[in-house]
Amino acid sequence: MLETKNKITWCPGCPNYLIKQAIQTAITNLIQQGYPKESFVVVTDIGCSSKIYDYLDLSAFYGLHGRAIPTGFGIKVGNPKLNVLVIAGDGGTYNEGLDHFIHACRYNINLTLLVHNNGAFSLTTGQASATTKKGFIEKTHPFGVQEDALNPLSLALESGASFVARTSALDLNQMAAIIEQGIKHPGFSFIDILQPCLIYNNFSEVLKKNSYILKNPLPLEKALVEARKSAFALENPAKEKIALGVFFQEKKPTFEEKYFQNRNI
Repeated sequence: MLETKNKITWCPGCPNYLIKQAIQTAITNLIQQGYPKESFVVVTDIGCSSKIYDYLDLSAFYGLHGRAIPTGFGIKVGNPKLNVLVIAGDGGTYNEGLDHFIHACRYNINLTLLVHNNGAFSLTTGQASATTKKGFIEKTHPFGVQEDALNPLSLALESGASFVARTSALDLNQMAAIIEQGIKHPGFSFIDILQPCLIYNNFSEVLKKNSYILKNPLPLEKALVEARKSAFALENPAKEKIALGVFFQEKKPTFEEKYFQNRNI
């Protein structure tokens, strides 16, 4: 279900295949629960992650680099009954699109953001992104990245996102369950998917051996502590482990409720 006939051009073995399957599983489960298939709309960015546009049999829109979130925002405002999924990479979300990410958290627009986070601009052959670990060497940083990596979970929590989660692209079942949870959540659902790039930034072994699952969402202050001590950077696996799961979830008015509740929309 939800397959297309388009040829998949990801690298053999890429975790994007698992992310695609997790999205299909989550949406198929929701359709079986009564969600109309035509209610789902996918908005993609540019990059390896966004090739998924061609591989999901759903209504979709190919956005501009760094501008997938406002495109999804516009679609949701235009028809609040739609279930909008924005799918982008760490480059498009945390570099070019960082301002849109912050304000989507603030507005609590009712959509789901899935970020394929591999810590590199992999489609353009591995340049450093905002989530690349300090010391990482590539062609544009021959002496290594000198800045600390951005911590997207801390940023989302501080910016007011009402659903903040992180999962591993190597764990199909956890991914599917969290994506389904995120779509059901009434508000801005942010899911950071740690996705090793097998060619340019393969942290698969560290992710498999050095991660653990949060049992339940945490109160905001505790979620912030957890997010800060287990940042994406994977810079010191001997000292800190990587938490996966739903860090934080709360019910609060969505953008649509705040602005449209008295306008018969």
